[in-house]
Amino acid sequence: MEDVVTVALSGGCVARYQRLCHATMSSNAPSQRMLRAGELIRHALAQVIARGEVGDPEIDRLAPTVVEVQLSPDLKIATAYVRSLIIGKEKQALDVLNKNRKFIRGLLAPKLDMKYMPEIRFRIDTSLDYANKIEDLLHRPEVARDLKKD
Repeated sequence: MEDVVTVALSGGCVARYQRLCHATMSSNAPSQRMLRAGELIRHALAQVIARGEVGDPEIDRLAPTVVEVQLSPDLKIATAYVRSLIIGKEKQALDVLNKNRKFIRGLLAPKLDMKYMPEIRFRIDTSLDYANKIEDLLHRPEVARDLKKD
């Protein structure tokens, strides 16, 4: 089944889907509640950043995008995986978001109907880089030769 879905998805979505599939097959699978809460936080966080509600011009200039949010099992820590739309500025975007994370958490709390607003931790999303690396490996001549059917 994973091969069918992999064909339908592209780029970073493939790695994200595979990471979720791997998590659901393991014993430490995220619950439906964790997945739903993570998606709610991701949506609200993306809105706050896109609308410029943070008020930091650096965030607007670096244009970070939220790829995924994963929650801890107790829903107290949310890890947001972000990328900058400007190539090579991921580290700067991460620093600016971490500098403003308490303020961002305060902006998100009234938008979400949650009993407890989790602490937000920002990380750089590397799934697209990994997918590009695998694609480059598959296009190398020696690999293409081995994959070629007789």
